[in-house]
Amino acid sequence: MGPGPSDLYPEVMTALGLPGVGHLDPVFIELMDSIKAAQRAAFQTESAHSFTISAPASAAMEAAIANLVEPGDEVLVCINGVFGGRMAEMARRHGAKVHKLGFDWGQPVAPEKVEDMLRQHPSTNLVAFVHAETSTGVRSDAEAISAVAREHDCLTLMDTVTGLGGIPVAMDEWELDVVFSGSQKCLSCVPGVAPLMVSEKARERIRSRRSPPVSWFLDLQLLAGYWEGNGRRAYHHTAPVSAMYAWHAALARLLEEGLEAAWNRHRKLSDELGRQLAKLGLERVVDPAWALPQLTVVGVPDDCADEAAVRSRLLSEFGLEIGAGLGDWAGNVWRIGLMGHSCRKENVGRCISALAAVLGRPQPKDEAAA
Repeated sequence: MGPGPSDLYPEVMTALGLPGVGHLDPVFIELMDSIKAAQRAAFQTESAHSFTISAPASAAMEAAIANLVEPGDEVLVCINGVFGGRMAEMARRHGAKVHKLGFDWGQPVAPEKVEDMLRQHPSTNLVAFVHAETSTGVRSDAEAISAVAREHDCLTLMDTVTGLGGIPVAMDEWELDVVFSGSQKCLSCVPGVAPLMVSEKARERIRSRRSPPVSWFLDLQLLAGYWEGNGRRAYHHTAPVSAMYAWHAALARLLEEGLEAAWNRHRKLSDELGRQLAKLGLERVVDPAWALPQLTVVGVPDDCADEAAVRSRLLSEFGLEIGAGLGDWAGNVWRIGLMGHSCRKENVGRCISALAAVLGRPQPKDEAAA
C-alpha cells in the first residue's frame, strides 16, 4: 500500500505463466495489436499512435523528451514534485533551453502561471507537466493546462504514471499531444512496460526533426517499424514477451471493470481511508480538491519520534508497506497507496488496524473486526 508497485491482479499472475513465444511470432504480433487498441481505450483516444516501451515509465518519459526535443528548443516544465524535476533534467540533457515553473509541494500546477510563463517566453514549443504527482499525491488540471499550451502553439507532454486507471485521463477530449504512464500503479501489473501515446500533431513534429534523437533505442520512428508496421514488423529489439502478456491482462481487467467503475472504486475507498485515518489523528496534507484518491498523503504525527521505525514495523510485523515522504516532505509525511488490486475494502481495514497498533492508538471500531 505504498506509492507503487501495487499488488498484482490474479489475471496478471496467470498471464506471467503463459508459454513464451518469439517477439515476431504472429501470435505476439496479434497481442501487440490488441495492446495498442486497449491502450487507446484506457487513455480515451481514437487517434493517438499507441506504443508500449519495453522499460519502466521513466524510459517512456525519456522517449517522449528525446523525440520531441531538439538542441536549442525552448521547453516549459512545470514542477510541483519530484517527477516534474526529473522531466526538466531530461530535457536539459537533451539540449533544451528549459524554463522551470515551480510550485510549492502539495499544490497543483496553476494554468494561469503557465500562461504568464509562455507570454514571457514566446519561443517555447513544448509544455511538460505531471498529471498525478506521485511524490505529493496531487492532481493537476490537465485540460486547462493543455488549453493554455494550445493558445501559444505549444505541444503538451503529460506524465500520468499514477493517474491512469485511478482518475480520468481523456487524451482526445483534453487535446493532449504526448501522454505516458506505467504498468505497476493503478493497473496492478509488473513493472517494466510503459504505454506511450502520441498525437498525429506530435508525430509530425517527430518526423520533421532536423536530426534523429540521440537515443537509438527510444527513437519512435524506429519503434514505429515494430509497433506500426503494415503487415510486416521490422525487428527493433527483443520485447519482454511475458511482461507484455501481463500488461495485456492488466488492461483487459481495467476495461472489463469499466473506466468509470474503476475511478469510482478508487474514490470511494479513498474517502473511507481518509475518514478512518482521521480517527487515528492522521490528517491529509493535500487540499481535497486536488488530492489523488489512489495516493493519500498524511502528515507524520507530532508524537511520532521516528517515522522510519513506524514504516519498518508495519512491514516486519504486519506485512504492510507504505511510502515515505520525498524531497521537501522527506520525514514529514507518509504516502499510502490504494491502487488497482490494492484498492480493496479489506486493505483499508488492515492498514488502519496496523497503524493503530504501531502508533499505540485505540482501534477504530469499524476496523477492529477487520
